[in-house]
Amino acid sequence: MSAIIRASRAAAKGMSGSVAAVDRELIDDLVAANRTLAHFNVLDAFGHVSVRDPKNPKRYLISRSVAPESVVASDILALDLDSQPVHKDDDGKLLYRERFIHGEIYKARPDVNAVVHSHSPTVVPFTVTRTKLRPILHNAGFLGLGAPLFEIRKCAGHGTDLMILTPELGRDLARKLGKEAAVVLMRGHGDSVVGPSLPNAVFRAYYTEINARQQLAAITIGGPINFMTRAEATTSSDAMLRASARPWALWRKKALQGL
Repeated sequence: MSAIIRASRAAAKGMSGSVAAVDRELIDDLVAANRTLAHFNVLDAFGHVSVRDPKNPKRYLISRSVAPESVVASDILALDLDSQPVHKDDDGKLLYRERFIHGEIYKARPDVNAVVHSHSPTVVPFTVTRTKLRPILHNAGFLGLGAPLFEIRKCAGHGTDLMILTPELGRDLARKLGKEAAVVLMRGHGDSVVGPSLPNAVFRAYYTEINARQQLAAITIGGPINFMTRAEATTSSDAMLRASARPWALWRKKALQGL
């Protein structure tokens, strides 16, 4: 059993039931986020999702290194922003090698409370061509805030495996994400998507993939593409912060059935 779950249950003895319930609910949310994005093939056997600890913004919750589709509550660990285990009981557990994506983004962006890193399949071609990923679908208006491209060669030369395996590379990625964008593309790799909440980050990760599919379809049809304007993108992005609660309730229910 994960140390964070044991700690939550132990703490519940001295806390109100509602506080303990929130802790378990957040863990279940993270399980649902992993399983939902795996179901939609945004996450494959790789990729990962995290959420900032609402009680301690210098920590985040993430699964141990397992396939997202297989994540259960007992897999969830607490890491500090240096991406190291908080609880001694979790020392020695296999962690995601690219966990530095999460810790360094949380350090750089206090407004971010959830991060999804994926190899979203239709997004990858936009990381290796000159065609920019831009919003055409109102649900993906957040792409109008920018989708900068992280080129690892500029930070670590030409001999890497394209993965974010050090805090330094995590900081470089967070720097490229910037202070406003919700998505940073990673050349030949995938993307990292952020949000002010876990449900919204899941929503954005899903609709980044959907917009990429639809933009590719529009390119195939031919002719100029009528992209959303900056003003439309901003308005849509704000609206979807509220609207994402509807699909999240459905996705969460389906993901947790039978667990």
